Amino acid sequence: MTEATRRTPGTPCWVSLMVHGLDATREFYGALFGWEFVPGPQQLGPYDRALLDGKEVAGIGQLPPDRHLPVAWTTYLASDDADETAETIRCCGGTVAVGPLDAGEAGRMVICSDPVGAVFGVWQAGQHLGTATAGAPGTPVWNELETYETSAVAKFYQTVFRYEAEPVVSADFDYLTLHLDGRPVAALHGVGSALPRDQGAHWMTYFEVADTDAAARLVTELGGHVLRPPREGTTGRIALVADPEGAVFTLVHSATA
Repeated sequence: MTEATRRTPGTPCWVSLMVHGLDATREFYGALFGWEFVPGPQQLGPYDRALLDGKEVAGIGQLPPDRHLPVAWTTYLASDDADETAETIRCCGGTVAVGPLDAGEAGRMVICSDPVGAVFGVWQAGQHLGTATAGAPGTPVWNELETYETSAVAKFYQTVFRYEAEPVVSADFDYLTLHLDGRPVAALHGVGSALPRDQGAHWMTYFEVADTDAAARLVTELGGHVLRPPREGTTGRIALVADPEGAVFTLVHSATA
């Protein structure tokens, strides 16, 4: 288990979800992961921070009633200067959709997308450093970009965040692990035509659970959906699921857990 610290730029540091029904979403994730909720910055509307054992692990906000946007988890990557990172994103072919703007005293944020259209956030920490604990069930433990192919988009992320990329040498598996300071922090996974058309390229959040099969059953009982049943993966036992509003995420019981 790790405590929150100021992250190296490019490190995934927070995950956030914008939904239409905030109360129902709190009930779903509270029952699934044991989260409790406290108010967070309200600059963009109602927003709560999810707590696990009193420590911040994720954010959930409410979309304006007239905004019919896809509901999806957003991965935030750390930055020491959100304005400079936003300008670099533009120069490298990405798009800045929101910000840079201040989230009160918590920090400064940007919502953007890479050249293929995958949405992600940039977070310059102020008082809020990001996810305050990781490794225990109910915490985000991995972030992975699912895209068409990795070679072109890898150059974008390497230029913006100065990652070192380590490819998996395989004729039929397009996968790059992104490293900072010699340690893996995220990955890019090229899935070609297997990429869901209704999602396009997107960042995927993996949440640790004590029992993947039991957690997948609970997702269904709570009104969510199992998109890919539990199976053994390279990182442990995983299942692809969606919450009642359709936000897709991965459950994982890590092999090292």
